[in-house]
Amino acid sequence: MSSMDLITLFDLPTGQEGTVSSGPVAADGETADHELALRLFEIGFIEGERVRVVARGHPGGDPVAVRVGNTMFALRRFEAERVLVAPLRGVVA
Repeated sequence: MSSMDLITLFDLPTGQEGTVSSGPVAADGETADHELALRLFEIGFIEGERVRVVARGHPGGDPVAVRVGNTMFALRRFEAERVLVAPLRGVVA
């Protein structure tokens, strides 16, 4: 899979499944971003894990409800934008 096929978790359409790629992304190496990336990793956003966007808040889709394994999380936009996923084709609820 090329990096061109990856999108952020926030950009994954509602009902679509994807696979986490390379874990959370820390932007610019800032301490706050590093801590957020570590937190996302600790709650299950690890490489190869399947995720599904279940619902979005209104307006603007923030927060986003995401299922990881058997657990549901509500992530804010800036958190969901730190997770890269490879969309699974043909898996839309």
